[in-house]
Amino acid sequence: MAREKKRRTSGRRSPWAAAALIGIGLLITGGAYAGASAAMAAAEPELPTTTLTVDDGEKLFQANCATCHGLDLQGTDAGPALYGVGELAVHFQVSTGRMPLQMQGPQAPDKPVQFTDDQIQAMAEYVGSVAPGPGYPDAEILDGEGDVTHGAELFRINCAMCHNVAGAGGALTEGKWAPPLHETTPLNIYAAMVTGPQNMPVFNDMNLTVEDKRDIISALLYQRENPSPGGFSLGSLGPVSEGLFIWIFGIGTLIGVTVWITAKSN
Repeated sequence: MAREKKRRTSGRRSPWAAAALIGIGLLITGGAYAGASAAMAAAEPELPTTTLTVDDGEKLFQANCATCHGLDLQGTDAGPALYGVGELAVHFQVSTGRMPLQMQGPQAPDKPVQFTDDQIQAMAEYVGSVAPGPGYPDAEILDGEGDVTHGAELFRINCAMCHNVAGAGGALTEGKWAPPLHETTPLNIYAAMVTGPQNMPVFNDMNLTVEDKRDIISALLYQRENPSPGGFSLGSLGPVSEGLFIWIFGIGTLIGVTVWITAKSN
């Protein structure tokens, strides 16, 4: 019985095939561009706003802060005066949960935030209206588009001795510590440099210009997105964790191989 030969296709394509491929390509690239644009728009920093009034902020302050800081921001034996701290310091302390203070100690720890964003901003506006001080920066300072290389160099010179070169934080004296910066918002990084909370020194524009601060924020954001391009970070704690890793796994592996070779030879 003769074997039926398969008919070979001619290989010709429909004249509409090229148009269909071009259309699909345009759809894919257009969708990717729209998604990227939306992501970039979502990542743009937003400065705090509120629907509450300064009067609302005053009531919140009197109910939650005046016990330590005084009804007129004059301070008490339990807390410092707030003259001249401005909106920025209030936003930093309250939005990180450091205030209201739970108990007296070497340092106020960050903890779950007790107020909404609107309430925080209302209190900040009230304090700023009574005793003006440092205010919010322009949005471009927080956009992460500064000079990353320059910012990393400035961070190593001015900040790494406390916060670790990777921003992982570290221990200080008398039970104090420099907190890790991996989850700190750009606004609060800027606020810490300008207001100098607790053990942090104040970096005014004579020490670090506004562009310098922008570069440092950009370097920290870049490091956050690219945490360890060289391999395992091991907590970014430097030679301690690296030496422990080598001691346990490196030397442990050598001992294991030595025992295995000895057992085979016997």
